[in-house]
Amino acid sequence: MDSVQLFLDRFKPRSEAETLWLKDIFSFIKLQLCPVCPAPPAAGGGSLSDLCVSLSVSLVKNIQENTTVSHTLPVSYRLVSVSELLSQQHLACVSHLSWTTNQQRVWAKEVEHSLPGNKALPRVNLLLIGCLGAGQGGELRLTDSSGSVRCEILSPSPLWLNCAVFLPHWNYIPHNALGQDEPKGWVEVIGSPVLLSPGPVQELSTFGEGGVQIRVVGVREAAGLLKHRVRGQRVSVCGQVGSVCPLLVVSGTTFFCFTLADERHTLPVLVKDVSRLWWSQCVRVNLSVCVTALRVCVLRGWRGNNILCVTDQSEIHTDYTRIQTPVDFKHAESQVDTPPPLMSHDDNDDCEGEGPERAFIQSGVRVKRSRVISYQGTVTHVVSEGAGLYMIDGIVGLCLAYQPSLRRKLRAGDDVELHEVHFLYQPCPDFPPTMLCTCLRSSIRVTRFSRVGGSPLNYSCPGDGALPRLLLEKNLGVSEYLWTCHLSSQLSHSLVPSMLKQQCVCVLSWKLMEFVWRRGGGGGKGRRDIYSEMLDEPHTCPLTQYIVDPAVHQYISVSELSQSLQSDCWSSVSLSSLLPPGGSSLTSSQINSALSWSCRTLTSDPQTGDSLPQRPLLVVGVLELPSHKSEHNHTLQLRDGTAAVSCVVTETGEEEEEGGQRAAFNTAWIGCLVCVHQFTMVTERFLLSDFPSYQHLDQDKFITHRHCRVYLQFSLDHLHILSPSVAMVTQLQHKGEASDMKRTIKEEKEGRQATGRKRRRAEEEPDSSVTMVTRPCVSMVIRLEQKEGMTWTNTGKGLKGQEVGLTLSFSVRAAVIGPVVSWEQDPKNGPMTERERETEKGKVVLVFSGVSTRWFPLLQPGCFYRVTAANTQDPSVLIGCSVLGKKGVEVHTDSTLQVRSDWRFHTLTRPLLLHTWTQSDSSSVLSVSEVLDSSSQLVSFQGLVSDRISVNDKTSNSGHTNTGVRLTMCDQTGRSLQVYLDLSHTPYIPGLLPGNKLLLSGFQRRISRSGGVYCSYLPVSSVTVISLGDTSSVRPPPAPIMHLGLWAVSMEQRCTVGQVRGHVVCFLFLQLQWSCSLCGALYTQSCSSSQCGSTSSVFQSKAKLVIDDGTGEAHVWFSGDLVHPLLGLADSQWEGLQRLLRVKGQIRVYPKGRILVSDRDSDDSLLHFLLCVCSSDAICRPLSLTCRKLSSHRSDELRRFSRGDRDFMTRMVPPLQLICLSINTD
Repeated sequence: MDSVQLFLDRFKPRSEAETLWLKDIFSFIKLQLCPVCPAPPAAGGGSLSDLCVSLSVSLVKNIQENTTVSHTLPVSYRLVSVSELLSQQHLACVSHLSWTTNQQRVWAKEVEHSLPGNKALPRVNLLLIGCLGAGQGGELRLTDSSGSVRCEILSPSPLWLNCAVFLPHWNYIPHNALGQDEPKGWVEVIGSPVLLSPGPVQELSTFGEGGVQIRVVGVREAAGLLKHRVRGQRVSVCGQVGSVCPLLVVSGTTFFCFTLADERHTLPVLVKDVSRLWWSQCVRVNLSVCVTALRVCVLRGWRGNNILCVTDQSEIHTDYTRIQTPVDFKHAESQVDTPPPLMSHDDNDDCEGEGPERAFIQSGVRVKRSRVISYQGTVTHVVSEGAGLYMIDGIVGLCLAYQPSLRRKLRAGDDVELHEVHFLYQPCPDFPPTMLCTCLRSSIRVTRFSRVGGSPLNYSCPGDGALPRLLLEKNLGVSEYLWTCHLSSQLSHSLVPSMLKQQCVCVLSWKLMEFVWRRGGGGGKGRRDIYSEMLDEPHTCPLTQYIVDPAVHQYISVSELSQSLQSDCWSSVSLSSLLPPGGSSLTSSQINSALSWSCRTLTSDPQTGDSLPQRPLLVVGVLELPSHKSEHNHTLQLRDGTAAVSCVVTETGEEEEEGGQRAAFNTAWIGCLVCVHQFTMVTERFLLSDFPSYQHLDQDKFITHRHCRVYLQFSLDHLHILSPSVAMVTQLQHKGEASDMKRTIKEEKEGRQATGRKRRRAEEEPDSSVTMVTRPCVSMVIRLEQKEGMTWTNTGKGLKGQEVGLTLSFSVRAAVIGPVVSWEQDPKNGPMTERERETEKGKVVLVFSGVSTRWFPLLQPGCFYRVTAANTQDPSVLIGCSVLGKKGVEVHTDSTLQVRSDWRFHTLTRPLLLHTWTQSDSSSVLSVSEVLDSSSQLVSFQGLVSDRISVNDKTSNSGHTNTGVRLTMCDQTGRSLQVYLDLSHTPYIPGLLPGNKLLLSGFQRRISRSGGVYCSYLPVSSVTVISLGDTSSVRPPPAPIMHLGLWAVSMEQRCTVGQVRGHVVCFLFLQLQWSCSLCGALYTQSCSSSQCGSTSSVFQSKAKLVIDDGTGEAHVWFSGDLVHPLLGLADSQWEGLQRLLRVKGQIRVYPKGRILVSDRDSDDSLLHFLLCVCSSDAICRPLSLTCRKLSSHRSDELRRFSRGDRDFMTRMVPPLQLICLSINTD
């Protein structure tokens, strides 16, 4: 009878559909399974048709047993070959033969509820059969005649090997599905496979080769055999698996180790036989096994030497029953503050918590010791598959980077069992406090496969595992590695794809880690001893100790930094705190003027001043010239893939003496990818308001407009170059740092991407990874001598987006060093050649306008630059035009050159110049004292900003308000000078902050009506920040000590502010008054002015006294909050004085003869109190004051004095008039 008919007769199909289904099964087994399936022992020499019938019958019976419907066959299911599964199934799926539709729906809801945000695997009606066998590298594979697929089984048995199996319940994860980076898909077998034919009975063999009997011993007895090695001896060992090490590949050899243990002994076993590497999936912790035919061998590289090694006759026997005293695993509680379920395997260690005794200081850093524990939980999130980072139970971090990459990557939803895993507490502030890290002794076992499709691909680290490979090479600590992984994730969002390719981010993060942790005391741990890590007791590995540094640097993107500063600009400040001392006594105009401009500065390091975060900050980006859309055209900008921020930048000059700081001048920094690790964040606040009084500051309705400007301040000395520009490489090569830069270029060459970054840098610096294109050009070398300020000028043409006819422009005056030289390609900042060496060929004025004004921040007087004009070899392009004069008229003017948008300026620093030329600053720069003593009308000087106020609130052509600025400049002598800036015709200038040192060029020196010296801004004036100071707490140098006698007769304005130390002679005037906050009129119960309806008042006080220092006398005026300490009254007395004066509104006290009188009722008790205070010894005391001199235009006057019957005429010199600025407490 036909074999197919025999098969059909066994099941008697009830319909044609069942008949066809059974025939398909028989045909499938005959074509796909029988060719690869070994004949069962019972079949003997049976024919192939008998084998097909046997397998088909077994399969259908098992299918019927696994289905929930017994009266019919599951014709909706069909068998699928391995090749069809791999090629046609492109989505992850699940197949479960026993499910009903309702059961599948309930299962899907349960899965999606347990892992919110994930979708359950979709169901398919496919049946999978094949022969289960061992593949390469210890993997198990399911094979049919069309191909094979990798199988992942939770608890495989040696009895299943080389047997035909049927899989009733399985998942399939295809190639690269949902972020998995695998060459092919794989099958996850849920539960146990069903054997279609009985395999050979596995019996414990006690005989080896040649019939030699093999002893079966326990662990204790086998441990003794290791000490006395006998050549050719074989032994079988029974015991419980204590630990399972991962598969390793060393020098092309794949192996793994596991240990057998009893109550007191541990025995290492080495498995390197290729045909037995699949044992790594069978052995698991706490499983009782018996391994036969082991031999004692010497393991080179391990100090323990002797180890049991598996031979080609070895077999493994498992009983698949757990020991009744396993570790009691428990799931973690959902609360974050509840400690995770930890079971320590270190009996000698205290497991009652992470106490402070576990931490110690080593080489200046805080170090902790980890604990070895076992843990079981569910993977809830894949943080970074490429970096080996996961989250378990939502609160516990898992790091697998110290082990070789898993064959099957973990997926969200996997239940895992971890043994010999290291517990770390707060190894990195960017990760959960509780971290579990695996080493080479740790074992990871999946106890239940994920039932969800997984998360989208995570770009925080490449899937090829670049960071773990770097970790293997450098062998750094876990704290450094975790910090690097988090940094890699951050950089991926801020630099990819506009700045870098994804493959380059890991290398960049690693370089940053080496820079940060090398500065902080971190470093490598030396060579990693893999054998000691797996086998030694007590256990030691790179995870045994770890650094704890809660103040490690924190990366922040440019957009996050800018947004946090802007959002915190007004919420972090109280308007009353922006007023000077005694703000409650200010009038409305004084309050609104004081609030019009304010500044907040934060440092990147909390240890050096006020800071936004609790950890030091890092910013990574490319230094660029300002774009035409930039808010600040006077500064460079730092850009990453998220945003750009303006930067006030200084650097160390080559020939500077005091502090070495000057304005940034080196164009080689343009295009460099840098890390800024020390900087100041500046927020300038601008407020237009109409507050009637101090009491109304909490009402926003009086604010008409407010905005802020955010920028950074830093020195180029606080940058770390991550990827240099071509010009920077040239400069560093001539400084002897070429080797590091060459290595950097090699690493970055494949990672730099032209899109985005190339577009922005095309006009400034060709990308170092782009093949250089030969472009002819001409150049000349100049030395900059003078730079004018940038202004809005009328060019006679309209520009889109700006006011018609206005464009930015500025000019510089320079000395031409040599002739115009032709080049085959741009020489950039290459060394100066002999062709360029000549005597000065005259002066030239370079005019910049439009796009070319972007060079403004880096053009500084005294510096040398190579000017190149690309795509031409015509020398006349760089030859300026002279002004034509009439015949016989000599024209004294320099030639003029209009700078084009495609011209380049390359700084030539000292190593790149010929020895005859050196960098030099202009000698005409004065100090503040020299300006005060000078008679020149146009001056250039430098000084420290000690104070800044706004003097008007106009709106400029560029759109910014507060265009009138008054700066108080001082030098080291303490002498000060006031400078008035009119910014209505220039872009806003950042960096004009108290504490910064400025270079002011081309300012007009003027004399005020009172005789004081001040400076004012001209259209040609230029302001440059040359040194950065501590803007949060500015303490200018003390004013010089002045003698009243000399100060009074000095006609020159050598000093307007000075310190005076003398004794109070008498009071000349005292006035206390309640005034209207709006109009300033007297205020009693209401404003005394009929035209003012204000209901708010302020208390004002003024006093005038005579002070004598032994050389002369002076009249000193006091006002505001200085009167209170002058009178020596307590706070309660001063407040009571104000209350009593509410009714009268005003009181005055002045001298008349030898007594003090008042214009009020002499019987007033308040008057008597003030008269007593002003004439008391507490007032006539020594004082130390800081005062400003008021120049008096009163000439000497003749006065008549009578003495008896005689009259005397004498010339009286007007007394020295001073205004007290502060009362010194010292």
